[in-house]
Amino acid sequence: MAEDDFEILDGRFRRRIRTSAGVERLYEGCRWAEGPAYLPAHRCLVWSDIPNDRMLRWDETTGAVSVFRSPANYANGNTVDRQGRLVTCEHGGRRVTRTEHDGSVTVLADRFEGKRFNSPNDVVVRSDGTIWFTDPSYGIDSDYEGVRADSEIGSRNVYCADPATGAVHLVADDFVQPNGIAFSPDERHLYVADTGATHVENHPRHIRVFDVREDRPGLSGGRVFAECTAGLFDGFRLDEDGYLWTSAANGVHCHAPDGDLVGIARVPERVANVCFGGAKRNRLFICATTSLYAVLLPVSGAKTF
Repeated sequence: MAEDDFEILDGRFRRRIRTSAGVERLYEGCRWAEGPAYLPAHRCLVWSDIPNDRMLRWDETTGAVSVFRSPANYANGNTVDRQGRLVTCEHGGRRVTRTEHDGSVTVLADRFEGKRFNSPNDVVVRSDGTIWFTDPSYGIDSDYEGVRADSEIGSRNVYCADPATGAVHLVADDFVQPNGIAFSPDERHLYVADTGATHVENHPRHIRVFDVREDRPGLSGGRVFAECTAGLFDGFRLDEDGYLWTSAANGVHCHAPDGDLVGIARVPERVANVCFGGAKRNRLFICATTSLYAVLLPVSGAKTF
């Protein structure tokens, strides 16, 4: 039954779900599904299947799934900018790219101070057009999700790139493995996951929240917003009221603006990433290991397109 798809831990979660609308599987057949991004003009969802080095496309009007791009430079995180263009983190290319309306690909950032990135992982676009992304080492650790290589930068950081000028700014350098990333609805705060526990026991498995500087690209603060209670946080997005919907081992965890875990949308596979989409931005798309899932909600995602 649909109500069995939800675990209500706090009454605030009841107002964010409809137990009659359960979690549905839209597609299966991936090795590691990641990076969902909804393109409203095309009424479709694009996501990455990293080990298979391809990107897939789900058509909202027909439910059909096709290959969007293959090979795909071991693409991981994706998002859509205010002009409806797809922005992609590429493990294989060790870069962040933008797919133009004519299908051509523009490189937005591939180096910092002359050194190649490790493997850009997840990305968001601010309303001013700047591109904010994380750069852990997962794509260079082995040949499974990228191309094994040594780190040129020697650390794992968070960056901001300005496509208008080509400038790339280092905005946070105190992470073990920075991963998922998203802005608050008012863009005054930036949330970033640290999944350092994948490499060292007892290392971070949490999401931190920063204040965004307005005078120049930069961050301050960085307190721990939430600790993961099941596996690791990976990708996440916020709804219009500032509730954070994040991947975890047992489903999608919903955290209130104060950090409290208020509920879980259960998914039978380990979740990697999520995004809001649909005409009202109230359909939560979920990439989980081998499959793509979705659930219809009575709340909408924070406006990003």
